[in-house]
Amino acid sequence: MVFVRMYEMTGDESWRDKTYLITPVGVVRSALKDRASCPKQGREGAPDAWIDVASAFEPALSGLSVGQEVLVLTWFHQGRRDVLKVHPRDNRNAPLRGVFSTRSPDRPNPIGLHRVEILEIGPRRLRVGPLEALDGTPVIDIKPVLPRTGEG
Repeated sequence: MVFVRMYEMTGDESWRDKTYLITPVGVVRSALKDRASCPKQGREGAPDAWIDVASAFEPALSGLSVGQEVLVLTWFHQGRRDVLKVHPRDNRNAPLRGVFSTRSPDRPNPIGLHRVEILEIGPRRLRVGPLEALDGTPVIDIKPVLPRTGEG
């Protein structure tokens, strides 16, 4: 389980603390074992990986198909949550930018967003690719990529 502390603006402009619970639906099984070996984006040489889905969520896989594109949302469990500015792509020659303008895994809520193709479906697991997430990364959701027509 991941506890997420959220802040809500009230009418008097003060902050009120709230906590939400995110339950991972699965975990990434990948050849990527450390942050240094991860490409910045999937299309930059990331391997295929398996997503092992918790048994409680197996019925949620119904309707997915090989060849389909999905968005995998992950929790970057090794991400730093106190980072607000980064050098984009770790390029020290680039000026610092706010993390909300980058895809950095270091951010207040380290949620990863990965567009992948389903390559294989097995019992309680999906092989997807390319996926630039570390082995052991919690998966918090899987969503279909919708066509631009607004379907779905």
